[in-house]
Amino acid sequence: MPRVKGGQNAIKRRRNILGQAKGYRHGRSTKEKLAKETLHKGANHSFAHRKDKKSDNRRLWQTKINAAVRGFGISYSQFIGKLKGKNIEVDRKILSDLAQNNPESFERVMNTIK
Repeated sequence: MPRVKGGQNAIKRRRNILGQAKGYRHGRSTKEKLAKETLHKGANHSFAHRKDKKSDNRRLWQTKINAAVRGFGISYSQFIGKLKGKNIEVDRKILSDLAQNNPESFERVMNTIK
């Protein structure tokens, strides 16, 4: 069987890695080994913190809703309890958006639970 040299494949692989690391600072964008390590580390971090991002957003939504309902004289937990009691199924993301961007609509939601 004839010998196959891997030069062309190595160049493609190197170009791919350095292309993904484009814009990184210092040797991370020019040196293959550093670029490979940085890309690997970045992929691990993005995977690991995806679930954290979801819980961070939920906490932010709860804070926005709490700030809005305090103006009506009730707490966040009472508000959520009353929503569940009235079988109003609106998630926290939508409620926080209403509280921040459409106070009139949020006030209508508040009037329906009172």
